[in-house]
Amino acid sequence: MKSENHRARGTAGRVSRRLFLAGAAAAGTAIAGTRTAEAAPNSAGLVRKWNDLLLEAARRGTLGPPVLARAFALVHTAIYDAWAAYDAVAHGTRYGGELRRPIAERTESHVVAAISYAAHTAAVDLFGWHAPRFDAFLRELGYDPEHHPADSSPAGIGRRAAVALLEYRHGDGSNQLNDYADTTGYRPANAPMVAAKEIDPDSVIDRNRWQPLTYPDRAGRLKTPPWAAPHWFQVEPFAKPPVGYGRELPGPARWGTAEFTRQCQELMDLTARLTPRQKAIAEYYADGPMTEAPPGHWLKFTQFVSRRDRNSLDQDVKLFFLTANALFDASIACWGLKREYDSVRPITAIRLMCRGLKVKTWNGVIDGGQWLPYQPTWFPTPPFGEYPSGHSTFSSAAAEVLQRFTGSDRFGYSSTFLAGKSLVEPGIGPDTDVVLGCPTFSEAAAQCGLSRRYGGIHFRAGDLDGRRLGREVGAVVWEKAQQYFNGQTTPAERKGLFDGLLDLDLPLGLTLRGTL
Repeated sequence: MKSENHRARGTAGRVSRRLFLAGAAAAGTAIAGTRTAEAAPNSAGLVRKWNDLLLEAARRGTLGPPVLARAFALVHTAIYDAWAAYDAVAHGTRYGGELRRPIAERTESHVVAAISYAAHTAAVDLFGWHAPRFDAFLRELGYDPEHHPADSSPAGIGRRAAVALLEYRHGDGSNQLNDYADTTGYRPANAPMVAAKEIDPDSVIDRNRWQPLTYPDRAGRLKTPPWAAPHWFQVEPFAKPPVGYGRELPGPARWGTAEFTRQCQELMDLTARLTPRQKAIAEYYADGPMTEAPPGHWLKFTQFVSRRDRNSLDQDVKLFFLTANALFDASIACWGLKREYDSVRPITAIRLMCRGLKVKTWNGVIDGGQWLPYQPTWFPTPPFGEYPSGHSTFSSAAAEVLQRFTGSDRFGYSSTFLAGKSLVEPGIGPDTDVVLGCPTFSEAAAQCGLSRRYGGIHFRAGDLDGRRLGREVGAVVWEKAQQYFNGQTTPAERKGLFDGLLDLDLPLGLTLRGTL
C-alpha cells in the first residue's frame, strides 16, 4: 500500500513554438513480429515522468477540469501515436498504420526518442507556460528541443504524429486557439450571489438553474467566475457512442417536488454531522484551484498502478492513453448534461429553502439563508451547473478502464491527510492524521463521488447518476481503444494537416504559407 502526503491548479494559454510539418516521413510496411531487443536507458517509467510534468504544469496554470482533461489526453495520445509507428499491429489515431516503421527500426531507443519528441511537441502546445520545464526534460533525455528533422527518424516520426493530432484538434470545438472562450453565448439565468452574505431571493429568477457566486480568492480579490467551458458539449470526443451519453438518466429533481426537498434535507443533515474522516475525504478529493483537478488526480492513481504492476513501456503507453481519453470523453459527456440542465447548486437551493430558519451546519447553528458547503471560502462551489457530478463521472470512467486494463478491481492505494492541514478549517482539523484507503478502483470512484456530497457540492442524484455516466463512457472508450491497439481502424482524415510546408516560426494554428 502506497502512502501519499497530499496537496494542488492550472493560465490557459496558446504557446508559440516552431513546429516542423515533416512531410517526408515514409510509411513502412507492417511486418509481423516484435521489436528488436535492445536496452534503452531512458525507457523505465518514461511515460510516468512525462505525466508528472503535465500534472506539475496543471498545478501552475488556471485551466479548468474539462480543459485539463483534453490537454492530458492529447499529450498521451501523441505519445501513443508515435509509439504505434513502431508496433507491428497498432494503428495511430491520425495516420492509422501509415507511419509504420520497418522491423529493423523497431528498437527501444527509437521508441523512446519518438514518444519523447511527440510528448514534448504536444505538451508545449497545450501547456505553454511550462515550456522551459518540458525543454529541460527533453535535454535530460539526451535530445534537443530545437531539433526539427524532415525525415523518418524517431524525432521526425514523433513530431509528425504530434503535429497531425494537434492540427486536427485545433478545430475540435474546444476553441483552444482563442483561450477556450465560450462559443455559444451562454448567459446565466440568475444574478450573482455574494457567498458571504444572506441570499437575496430577488437574485434568483429560475430556482432550477445555476447561480454565479461572488467570493474572495486566496489573495482576497473579489471574483465572480463565469460558467466554465459552457461550450464543451461541442468538443469532438475520442470515441463516439452509438447514441448520446446519459440518455437513460432521469436528470435532476425539480424545485418544489418531494424528491428535491428530500435531497436538500439529506444533504443538510449529512454536512451537519461530518466525521473527521468524511471531512478529510471531502478535502482530499476537492481538487480545486492550484491542483491537477479530478482528471489529474486519476492520472496520479494511474501512475501508482503503473509502478505497482511494474509496467513495461508498451503497457504504460496504452494504460495512460486509455485513462486519459476516458477522462477526456467523461468531460464532454458530463459537461453536455451540465449544460443541458444548467441545474441549481446546493448553496443556492438550500439558502432559498431555509432562509429565515435556524439550521444546524458543520460550522454551528446559523440562518439557513447563509448556509455554506464544507468548502474553503475562496472556492465555495465550482462555477458550473450541479447535475451530474464531474468528480463522479471522471472517477467512474477512469475506474472502468483501469479495471479492464488490469483485469481486476484491485487497487490497494492509500493516502494520508495530515493533521492540522485542513483548508476549510485551517489550524483546527483534523486532530490526527487520517489514512484514506482505496482497496478497489470501485471504492475509489465511490469515495470520490461521496466527497462531493460530504463537501456540500452535489446532491445524491448528481453523484450517483454521474457514476453511472462515467461507467458508460469508460466502456465506450475501452472498445474504441481496442480497435486502435488491434489495428482495426482505417486511417483518419488528416484534418488540418498540410504536408511539405516550410519550417516557419509561427504560432500553432496560424495559416502557414510556402511549400518545399
